[in-house]
Amino acid sequence: MNIVDRGTGHPIVVIPGIQGRWEWMKPGIDALAARARVITFSLADEPSSHASFDDALGFWNYVEQVREALDQCGIREAAVCGVSYGGLIAALFAARHPHRVASLILVSALPPSWKPDARVLFYLRYPWLLSPLFCLGAVRLYREIATAQDTWWSGVTSACGAGAIALQHMFHPGRMARRVHLLSSVLAPDSAGRGIEAELSHVKVPTMIVIGEESLERVVPPRMTREYLAIWPHARIETLARTGHLGVLTRPEEFAAVVSAFASGGASSESRSGDGPTHVRMSVRGSGRRPTEVRE
Repeated sequence: MNIVDRGTGHPIVVIPGIQGRWEWMKPGIDALAARARVITFSLADEPSSHASFDDALGFWNYVEQVREALDQCGIREAAVCGVSYGGLIAALFAARHPHRVASLILVSALPPSWKPDARVLFYLRYPWLLSPLFCLGAVRLYREIATAQDTWWSGVTSACGAGAIALQHMFHPGRMARRVHLLSSVLAPDSAGRGIEAELSHVKVPTMIVIGEESLERVVPPRMTREYLAIWPHARIETLARTGHLGVLTRPEEFAAVVSAFASGGASSESRSGDGPTHVRMSVRGSGRRPTEVRE
């Protein structure tokens, strides 16, 4: 399996979103690698990952891929960070392999209650045919990208940079559609009417939920990601200011600061003791300043 293993220090595994390519997170990976040892990869069914994919395992291929990456890197235990679709992969890995997880970090993650909405179902009908329309729809993310920058010009250049990454490491509509179907089968209740929440409830490791600002999030509403707090009352929640779903891309330094601090043991005593979630807002004004924490 092709693995990106960079930096030194506390190991952090970062799992990409539904488009499957780790390169879409590269700004955040670069920033995080300056603070910690980062292990990442493309999802198992991406040809560039060179990982095995067993059709019979379906979604669980991605969960087991995390274990394989740790084994390949000779790491017994690591912080596990999942972004968006990767958040559910990270959560289920922690449930299945708790002894391999030092801490758990979910960034704008899909919750167990997630179901494809009308927009997603529309694209699932003909993923290849409708892919140009899907790309045009990405324009809705420009406001988030621009807001994360300090000037209108830097907003334009940042949007162009994001587009360049997407073009260089093009998503595959068919694989993305299949990932939705694979996830839907995992999230469906079993014969007894139970969902995966019961399995996730056994996760007791230090956990942090990272969301963007409500007004800028156009993919997974923060209220949905906050549903994890009902499963894990001990979890800590943080908001990345001036971004929505794309914090790993638009606010890489802030993303790296909050993730590395938590992974290296920065979890508060409240989050470890289970007395309730700690709310922290990360806010940075200006590209050269360190983040400040405003506790709510």
